[in-house]
Amino acid sequence: MKTIQILSWNVNGLRAICRKGFVDWLQKTQPDILCVQESRVTIDQVPKEVQELDNYHIYLTTAEKKGYSGVMLFSKVEPEKVEYGMGVEKFDVEGRVIIAEYKDFTIFNVYFPNGKSSPERLEYKMNFYEAFLKYVNKLKDKGTNLVICGDVNTAHKEIDLAHPKENEMYSGFLPIEREWIDKLLDHGYIDTFRQFNQDPDNYSWWDYKTRARERNVGWRIDYFFVSNSLKKKLKSGFIMSEVMGSDHCPIGIELIAD
Repeated sequence: MKTIQILSWNVNGLRAICRKGFVDWLQKTQPDILCVQESRVTIDQVPKEVQELDNYHIYLTTAEKKGYSGVMLFSKVEPEKVEYGMGVEKFDVEGRVIIAEYKDFTIFNVYFPNGKSSPERLEYKMNFYEAFLKYVNKLKDKGTNLVICGDVNTAHKEIDLAHPKENEMYSGFLPIEREWIDKLLDHGYIDTFRQFNQDPDNYSWWDYKTRARERNVGWRIDYFFVSNSLKKKLKSGFIMSEVMGSDHCPIGIELIAD
């Protein structure tokens, strides 16, 4: 049975993680597709060892603000079509979305906004959420198989962070943010990790400053969602918490190939 492995990783800066062995890890792991968030590079800033990868087609989008945001796609198979952004200028200027169409599915690689810095940024985040859901639902309603992955910047349920009670009033675990994930799932999408693992203490982000990773005091804020149409093709959903180099770790799914 042939499978397709798709990974997603907020690398907290491509240049920084390349100094920590990113290319060696990629060549050893050999995912079919890797979605990267918070790459924070323009095309001319991509490290040489990444540019020289000959087994991946590489795509990236950047924010107007230098050294900020950005997503990248590494794909062994050339997508049939690649688009950048959702066609909404106030969101697209931050370089948060790559859409790649393949024969059997379309991938959304997304770095969702963080709402912690101010009420204005929380409003921006919620507006982004709503615009995104509207965008993907149009495709899903046309029968497109969708894979959505990236740093969602929200923990869905109490099981998804180490200290839920202490964080109920902070962006990342606010009721309105969590309700949006409920809404996404209600619209016909699957939280792939929870299809296979209902255990606590499974996180994808840990605070650097408090050395939280050593104590596994984390948050699960990185996700793979797939449309219900792909449920039968979903073979596994997992978190690669052993992989170091960023304050996030990679997550992944395997889909049964046609």
